[in-house]
Amino acid sequence: MTKRLPAAVLWDMDGTLVDTEPYWMRAETELIREFGGSWTEEDALQLVGAGLWDAAAVFQREGVDLPADEIVARLTERVREQLAQHGVPWQPGAQELLRSVREAGIPTALVTMSIRSMAEDIVGAIPFTAFDELVTGDEVAAPKPHPEPYLAAAGRLGVDIADCVAIEDSPTGLAAAMSAGAVSIGVPHMLSLDEAPSHVVWPTLDGRSLDDVVAVAASVWDRP
Repeated sequence: MTKRLPAAVLWDMDGTLVDTEPYWMRAETELIREFGGSWTEEDALQLVGAGLWDAAAVFQREGVDLPADEIVARLTERVREQLAQHGVPWQPGAQELLRSVREAGIPTALVTMSIRSMAEDIVGAIPFTAFDELVTGDEVAAPKPHPEPYLAAAGRLGVDIADCVAIEDSPTGLAAAMSAGAVSIGVPHMLSLDEAPSHVVWPTLDGRSLDDVVAVAASVWDRP
């Protein structure tokens, strides 16, 4: 019997598709220090997967005397500078899996809390047409862990979120995907996913195929 394919595969970006979290952490540290504060790796890890405007409120409490929009713009521009300088750091296996999904004709969306300009930088560096839709942090009213970003992606693609698979690296992102109703695959990067909501956790995307994605989805859909 032919396996049922997902109606769409929805991808997180930072930490899942690309290893940009170190770039964000460097940008955050530089900004905090500019205003006389200190910022540790532990501090930075608390914001992995969070919406940028939520993060801006944290930086304001840490003494960054700037409007939230300016904080978001400065952090994003600093990350984009690092991408331009060092290149896009792809996560192992991510492009290969994404390509196999596309070659099977399955719709895809990028669901990221980064703003659209940065998401477009990343997507533009992929050597094939990778996504049908982008849902970005500057386009949603409620960021992850709220389900809105994933529901918006399914809505734009014209599919039922329950028929979609989401791939995420953070507890915040998985909470968003699970609460939206997607089959959710966790791939830990900076943070442990041991206590995070998900249907399965893979240690890496390296070596994973569309067949693996389909098998996870089937295991969820076939439950009594």
